[in-house]
Amino acid sequence: MSWDFETEPEFQEKLDWVNAFVTEEIEPLDLLWPHDVYTQLDETRRKIVDPLKEEVRRRDLWATHLGPELGGQGYGQLKLALLNEILGRSMWAPIVFGCQAPDTGNAEIIAHYGTPEQKERYLRPLLDGEIFSCYSMTEPHAGADPTLFKTQAVKDGDEWVINGWKFFSSNAKTASFLIVMVVTNPDVSAYQGMSMFLVPTDTPGVNIVRNIGLYGEPLNEGSHALIHYEDVRVPEEALLGGEGQAFAIAQTRLGGGRIHHAMRTIGFAQKALDMMCERALSRETQGGLLAEKQFVQGYIADSYAQLVQFRLFVLFTAWEIDKYNDYKKVRKDIATAKVVMPTVLHDIAWRAMQVHGALGTTNEMPFFQMIHGAAVMGLADGPTEVHKVTVARQVLHDYRPSDDIWPTEWIPKKLEAARAKFADLLEHEVGNQ
Repeated sequence: MSWDFETEPEFQEKLDWVNAFVTEEIEPLDLLWPHDVYTQLDETRRKIVDPLKEEVRRRDLWATHLGPELGGQGYGQLKLALLNEILGRSMWAPIVFGCQAPDTGNAEIIAHYGTPEQKERYLRPLLDGEIFSCYSMTEPHAGADPTLFKTQAVKDGDEWVINGWKFFSSNAKTASFLIVMVVTNPDVSAYQGMSMFLVPTDTPGVNIVRNIGLYGEPLNEGSHALIHYEDVRVPEEALLGGEGQAFAIAQTRLGGGRIHHAMRTIGFAQKALDMMCERALSRETQGGLLAEKQFVQGYIADSYAQLVQFRLFVLFTAWEIDKYNDYKKVRKDIATAKVVMPTVLHDIAWRAMQVHGALGTTNEMPFFQMIHGAAVMGLADGPTEVHKVTVARQVLHDYRPSDDIWPTEWIPKKLEAARAKFADLLEHEVGNQ
């Protein structure tokens, strides 16, 4: 039997180095260029970022989610979870380590479903960190229900012609290419009638109508695009994974993306807890430190408990993915992590903000960014409510209804069964009395 909560010393050394590297070298980039994370490097940023990437490569920590044949290390999801806990503290860290969303998920499906030509054209520069990509799936009217998608691709000779609208296509304005999910056969179920295409962003007819920002960002300066695909022509070789394969590809793409979000959220929430504890030990009120006040102690205890439970569950789920190498087998637990994630981040960040008082509500502290991030995580890759339904259905799958009018654990019936089981002994005991 093997049951161990320790990290191998060799990998722990790497994690210790990453922790110091992120703190000293990467987190300053978050302050200098908070809005340039997904933009092409200019001369100034390249002089700083490229050497950092090279150091990561030198230490065998670049793109660890992919195998060596694709330029990664093939460490698996459990080690990636331990690494992502640290990278989650910084916006720039995933870029420097070659594992930023949505590019990790996009790279994974191109690696799995792409042709050699597609891998050479799109995957190689994506893994080298020279370009960015966009996953263009959601539509304005459809929300989280892909069966309502209307964007369609029609065959015209040796080309496909794409028409329709996509919404919240993140990073489209800086992406070199888009992975677009469309209807290719409206006469069959959406589960068999949808396909994915690799579309260069500069293809004629790809019209970014506006870039929607999150709260606090100026209008039309955000990174989540509303796109009108208007007679966009792509060749047959732009089809990813074969006609009608979009849902199978999407499950690969979104399963990994969801658990990776959870991994990074651990680091983000830990940062909020760290700030809360520092503040509690630094400020006095009502004749004593905040850390001595029971309300604040309650905040700290509740936050620690939430974070530890969430972290252990995410690590367990990552272990399951490595064991089965099949996202479908781990679907229930990936969905559960997705459900829990926004609440954990929101609760810890909110408490930390409260402990900081008025300062916590200002733009001089990151708490509202964290709280808003929790709201985004509650919707990204499918809303929390949809995943709760998935979890419930998966859990119920392992149960059966009672074969009686009474519940299985109804005490009178169980007591009668217990008496029947030991009837001879009980009769003997009564006789002796």
